[in-house]
This record gives sequence, structure tokens and C-alpha cells, in this order.
Amino acid sequence: MKDLRKYIAEFIGTFVLVFVACGVAGLICDVTNVASVLMTALAFGGVIVAMAYSIGNISGCHINPAVSVAVLINGGMSVKDFICYVIAQFAGATAGAALLKGILPEGAGIGANDLIGMAANQPNLIGSLLIEAILTCIFVLAVLGATSKKENSNVAGLVIGGSLTLVHLLGIYFTGTSVNPARSFGPALFAGGTAFSNYWVFLVGPMVGGVIAALLWKFVLNGKEKAEAK
Repeated sequence: MKDLRKYIAEFIGTFVLVFVACGVAGLICDVTNVASVLMTALAFGGVIVAMAYSIGNISGCHINPAVSVAVLINGGMSVKDFICYVIAQFAGATAGAALLKGILPEGAGIGANDLIGMAANQPNLIGSLLIEAILTCIFVLAVLGATSKKENSNVAGLVIGGSLTLVHLLGIYFTGTSVNPARSFGPALFAGGTAFSNYWVFLVGPMVGGVIAALLWKFVLNGKEKAEAK
């Protein structure tokens, strides 16, 4: 039952992330409008803060396969939990996007990501992969650092939500900012077109970024901290 609660929490958290934050992005995001970009970034960061203090004590509030793979690499969860978390995350994102598709007005987006330059018919695969990997690495490092000590627990949600807001402020202009393969999958599935055909970029980029962050934390940053503590 305890394991099931964790998986349900991950489903709910990812559902809320997609339904609320991608809903905001679909309704108001315009990369040429500073206020619109700021509101969208705050929506994603705000959801993470809310979910961190709602389900964090149940599942850790990963709601992102890139975070889960980093936790797995650093020994914070079992392979079984990792697989079940990812399934729950993708299911929650799909449910959130399905509901958005049903209630948003005709012609509104649902927060799907796409490649750099796609609007000008000049897609940049390498650039899109790089920006997603780098931003995800930054975000996941913030997650690992904020959750590395119990004394940080009171502020960890704020740090993680703030970090997600920051990476969105840059990434929205380029790819819409994924840094989360589950978050991208649901909207891409229902948006179709290039958003779906290019989805693999928003799977590979964030997962590579999550793995790099995990390795940096495990072998460089956390190792240094342990060495200094001796």
C-alpha cells in the first residue's frame, strides 16, 4: 500500500503540472511578450512548489523521469520504484493533457514543445538537444542539492520551484522548455504534428541532462562534500 501511495502521488503531481502549467502556457504564452513568458515560467515553478509541499513527503515529488533517473543513479530508489514512477508520471501527464484538450478553446495550444527554429521552418535538432540537456542538468542539480540534507527540507520546495522557473525563463524562447520527458509527452500526444514527431528530442535531451547531473553530483559535488567532512 505504501508503494501504491507513492505511485499515485507521482501520477497526481504530474497531472497537476501538465493540467495547470501547460494550460497556462497554452492559453497565454507568447515568446515575444515578457509578461507572458514570466507568467508561464512562474506557473511551472509554482506548481512544483505546491506539489513539493503536498506530495513530497509521500513520493519525494519527482514528477519528472529526469529527476527519477538521477535519484536512481545516486542510490535513492530501487529499479522497481524507478519504473513505476516513470509509468505513473507518463500516465499523469497524458491524463492532464487529455483534460486540457477537452476543455481549452478551439485553437488554443496545450503547452507542447517544439524545436528551435521550427516556427521559421529551420529546425535545429542539435541546438534543441543541447539546450534541453543543459537546462535539465541545471535543474536536476538544484533538486539533488536542495534535497541532500534533511535540514533543507523546509525550503527545498521553494528552491526547486525557483530553479524550474529560472530555466523556463531562458528555455521558453528556444523550445518552450521541457526538462521533463513526461511533461512533454502528454501535450505532444494530443497536439500531434511536429510536436509529436519531434518528441524524441524532449525525451533524449532531458534524460541525458538528468544522467549528467546525477554523475556530477555523485562523483564530483557530493564526493567533494564528503571528503571535506572527514
